[in-house]
Amino acid sequence: MDSARRDRTIGSLCLCVTAFGWALNWPLMKLLLQQWPPLFARGLAGVCASLILGGLALSRKESFAVPREAIPRLLFATLTNVFAWMGLGTVAMKYVTVSEGALLAYTMPIWAMLFAWPVLHTRPTLRDVCGLVLGVAGVALLLSGNGFAFGTDKLLGIALALSCAILFALGNVLNRKPLPMPPLVVVAWQVGLGCATMLVLGVLFEQPNVSAITPLGLGCFVYMTLVPMGLCYVTWFETLRRLPPTTASTGMLIVPVIGVISAAIILGEPLGYREWMAMALTLGGVTLALQRA
Repeated sequence: MDSARRDRTIGSLCLCVTAFGWALNWPLMKLLLQQWPPLFARGLAGVCASLILGGLALSRKESFAVPREAIPRLLFATLTNVFAWMGLGTVAMKYVTVSEGALLAYTMPIWAMLFAWPVLHTRPTLRDVCGLVLGVAGVALLLSGNGFAFGTDKLLGIALALSCAILFALGNVLNRKPLPMPPLVVVAWQVGLGCATMLVLGVLFEQPNVSAITPLGLGCFVYMTLVPMGLCYVTWFETLRRLPPTTASTGMLIVPVIGVISAAIILGEPLGYREWMAMALTLGGVTLALQRA
């Protein structure tokens, strides 16, 4: 009993570290994008983080060998989990607020529930339908601030944020079987490959001015590299090892809430009745979808 209680305590602490670390990345990333373009910024941070994760895996004497049959699955997971989730999500932040980007991105369990119907032949239940309705209502309420009168940039940002959530959900449904490698090695490979691709594209097409970064921007970059893309992956694996998966996943719903609140404090983004109601509806729908998962 003492061991189980200790596991729950440590797991809960790791969950809190993970949630706060990932949540604060949303407003800090928005600050960094004022100085560096998105693919270059996220790609460079990810490449640095993958080297740190790789070094940690080597210190544990974990093998980086990838079985030949696992290569296609590793590449597909890299596309959906890193390039789509991190890349498209970061580009979206140029055009939408943190509250819009975070809530749209965290609709992914709802999309996963929908994909599970044709792919896994898991028919939606009444609870699933209610979750979908709540999620759509929350997103619609959040985006209705200007009567749905969106400019081209806002529409692009919404499309990118939804795409990152949908592709991430599709990847989770199609790639359910764990890769035959240690989790930290899997993440190091995925983050390294996905972010290296972003970095190359950023250098080629965004033409970043590296010297444009200020001390504040550099601090945001260091945070993005060390905390959400480094420390938080380690604490997330510890969370999954010590807490039930549904508990861990549901607990992560605090990420967009903290992200939106911190964006209001750091960036001065609006946080009123409409934003709170939108979060309650959207995350209520996501919670119902996670209960099924």
